[in-house]
Amino acid sequence: MRRTRAALMRAAVALVTDRGTANIPVSDIADTAGVSRQLVYLHYGDRENLLLEAALDLARGDLADLRDGGRAGRERALTVARHFAAHREFYRSIFSSGSAFAFNKALSRVLTPLEAGDGSDDADPLAEDFAVFVANGTTALVAAWVTEGDEALDPEAMADRLLAVGGIAMAAAGGLKRPVADCS
Repeated sequence: MRRTRAALMRAAVALVTDRGTANIPVSDIADTAGVSRQLVYLHYGDRENLLLEAALDLARGDLADLRDGGRAGRERALTVARHFAAHREFYRSIFSSGSAFAFNKALSRVLTPLEAGDGSDDADPLAEDFAVFVANGTTALVAAWVTEGDEALDPEAMADRLLAVGGIAMAAAGGLKRPVADCS
């Protein structure tokens, strides 16, 4: 099953990238992966779920260590920017496909810098909310960067943008322990 899954993920990414659209027939993805169309439907239900899984698999492959503190600051921002620049054609199609909403939501979880909702009694709900807010904003900024315009993407400049916006958000947040009503 792992080999079949990997073949389907590779086929989906390659076909979407090559054709510049997520509107790829399931039969083309199955043929490229060397599996039956029925197998794709059995495991993924439909093309949108398959493409969502392919996009998440690709993102998690390069961005997995962001959540466990493997990278911070500029290195973290550069990792994100370089990943999306390297796979721009694929993500451009995914961000404008039927999978876009689900992908944005899942990608935000990948990019969330803190463990939100870990269930501990001492977790700061405002800090968790702030982490989700920052991750969603990062996802939106990256999506706009990848999808708008045809000019070459500059990961260094995008990393600087992400850091600048993050710095503004952190400065504005100041003391996360304050109640929302006191944030005026």
